[in-house]
Amino acid sequence: MERQLRDVLQAFVDDGSVPGAVGLVAHGDRVEVAAVGTLGVGDPAPMARDSVFRIASITKPVVAAAVMMLVDDGRIALSDPVATWLPELAGPVVVRTPASPLDDVVPAAAPITVLDLLTSRAGYGFPADFSLPALAPLFGELKQGPPRPQQVMAPDAWMATLAGIPLLHQPGEAWLYNTCSDIQGVLVARASGRPLPEFLAERIFEPLGMTDTGFAVPRADLGRFTAFYRPDPRGGLELADAPDGQWSGPPAFPSGASGLVSTVDDWYAFGRMLLAGGTADGRRLLSAESVRLMTTDHLPPAERAANEIFLEGQGWGFGGSVDVAPIAPWNVPGRYGWIGGTGTAAHITPATDTVAVLLTQVELTGPAAPGTMRAFWSYAAGI
Repeated sequence: MERQLRDVLQAFVDDGSVPGAVGLVAHGDRVEVAAVGTLGVGDPAPMARDSVFRIASITKPVVAAAVMMLVDDGRIALSDPVATWLPELAGPVVVRTPASPLDDVVPAAAPITVLDLLTSRAGYGFPADFSLPALAPLFGELKQGPPRPQQVMAPDAWMATLAGIPLLHQPGEAWLYNTCSDIQGVLVARASGRPLPEFLAERIFEPLGMTDTGFAVPRADLGRFTAFYRPDPRGGLELADAPDGQWSGPPAFPSGASGLVSTVDDWYAFGRMLLAGGTADGRRLLSAESVRLMTTDHLPPAERAANEIFLEGQGWGFGGSVDVAPIAPWNVPGRYGWIGGTGTAAHITPATDTVAVLLTQVELTGPAAPGTMRAFWSYAAGI
């Protein structure tokens, strides 16, 4: 009997890994969607195709697309120093070595550029070694890590705080995870003169019909919003955020790294736009060149190797990874997308005209993709 997506996902509900899940696999115009389990532990409400999830880091490709829209508009250029819009970053300092204390610094040898932000090589972010001194203020003062939208300060205060934290590497010299996407969100707001949620709504969500995507869930839709869990070390799952919790109202800081809520169909619409070279329903949202740059690997081999814990040997485009080697059976050169720490994954594969989106509600225990994602990717690749 041929496997079905529902069977793949149901196995993880049955073994207690997740309370529920929604998956979508589209090959061209052929779309398969499965919703299994419930909205929460002990909740009788069944998971549905339009259930809303905290999508965490699969926010990153969306915000990178917003930056490229401003490039297409001619408002910014990839080679521009970001200090034009982010003056807080006009004179950064860098720790003398990655292991140096915070007060052992040297001046940055070059300005941070828009391209540095898009490739996650501006000098801010997470390396493979989480114990380095320069990371402590990212987790502490800036609340980097698992998304907690109601605990993060507003963008101007956030940028002022960031400016007091030294870079871990010189601009353009090393890939570091996460923080650059949050800076991209502030860049979009400042360069466009509009709050990030407004820009995304006007330029991406409304044209694509992404009606359930945003930085908070309206009260009328809380009945479709999943509960969120983290694995309990003693076994089972513990509640990390209820539907009426952190995402039930607009955040002070709309996170370009991990702030969005969405549905499988909404991210599917975004993925189809990328596969179509930046168009949707006859309307161009992004130039074909911007899509090409987003979905092209920009990392030298040494940087891919240094970040195996995050990238698993693959490359990085703008806002997401790019497969460059068939390390696992589902890795196809050119496959682009990312995973989210709330248990989400979304990819496009141009070579097979595929969009694959998986939404679950259990926090990852580390950077590596869990078994749910790997089983889903195998199914999406026809393995």
